[in-house]
Amino acid sequence: MAPAMGLKRPAAAAAAATATQTITLPPQGVAVRDAVRGAVRDAELPPRAPAMSAPAPAAAVDGVLCFEEVEGRRWSYVVEGAASSAGKTGRVSARARGGSAAPVGATFRAVPLQSPLPPAEEIMSFIRSYVVPEGFPDSVTPSYVPYMTWRALKHFFGGAMSVFTTRALLNSVGVSQSRATSGAVAINWILKDGAGRVGKMLFARQGKKFDYDLKQLRFSGDLMMELGAGIELATAAFPQLFLPLACMANVVKNVAAVTSTSTRTPIYKAYAKGENIGDVTAKGESVGNIADLLGTGMSILMSKRNPSLVASFAVLSCGYLLSSYQEVRSVVLNTLNTARFTVAVDSFIKTGHVPSLKEGNLEETIFNPPWRHQPVAIGLQL
Repeated sequence: MAPAMGLKRPAAAAAAATATQTITLPPQGVAVRDAVRGAVRDAELPPRAPAMSAPAPAAAVDGVLCFEEVEGRRWSYVVEGAASSAGKTGRVSARARGGSAAPVGATFRAVPLQSPLPPAEEIMSFIRSYVVPEGFPDSVTPSYVPYMTWRALKHFFGGAMSVFTTRALLNSVGVSQSRATSGAVAINWILKDGAGRVGKMLFARQGKKFDYDLKQLRFSGDLMMELGAGIELATAAFPQLFLPLACMANVVKNVAAVTSTSTRTPIYKAYAKGENIGDVTAKGESVGNIADLLGTGMSILMSKRNPSLVASFAVLSCGYLLSSYQEVRSVVLNTLNTARFTVAVDSFIKTGHVPSLKEGNLEETIFNPPWRHQPVAIGLQL
């Protein structure tokens, strides 16, 4: 068979009805009839229009380009000098927002849609940007404010207490009294920190208890933090036992730190109303750090007067534990654990009333150790 053959287009083709098209046969194994049919089908299609280039982007004109809201304040971005510069030069620069192009020489200006705030309100707005989430109070649950208030007080007392415990540790290790070489001091301090890291690993086995018994674990962790601080303070009375006491205190305090870190995210998640868990967490940690710094500064001023370590520790410990207890009680969780389930069922059996989420969380027992599993005992009167 010849390698090529001629084929007349049908009359349906408008422009080239008498033209001859050359068809190259496909390799062997493909039917010639199918190749001819395909060529005829292509010939009957209307001729394609030549490809046109994409339209050039329209140049931006004078006026408002877009709006934006930043930290509760609205801004408009205005293009100025676009029409005049475009008419003179006919050149455009890079694309602006919305796909339009800005002519060379055009200027953009941000215009606030609100009138300038008074200086006092500007300062308050600056402070709020560090301590409350964006959209507050609509972006968090109503129980967020009491929780953060007690949390700030707890960190205030904790920061104040750290000054006295650190002073006691330094006196015991011999830094202030120069009773030991720098190498021995460094080794003792490193051993103390190493023992604390072991404590972190030991308490990590609690597993899911950090999720459903987090209130009990958080308060237990704060109790352990105070116990560790008391042991650190005891090194001042027994400097010859610095290493064992300091190691024990660091183990206990690091266990408490694991508890606090592990229960932090579920608590913040309970307060976030939308996809703002990161913002709520960041502002909560900022409040805690600010309160910690204030407590540290107050304690430094107090320590210059050489107050009694025992009396200072007792007062600060009471404030710390009270704030911790109120902080944990103010947390409102939407899930049931053993303690909250006991409250709900017991209230329903006795009164026929199912408590609300806030009531159930307030009546929940906080003091029971979370690792002690006891059966739910509910009295039934028949």
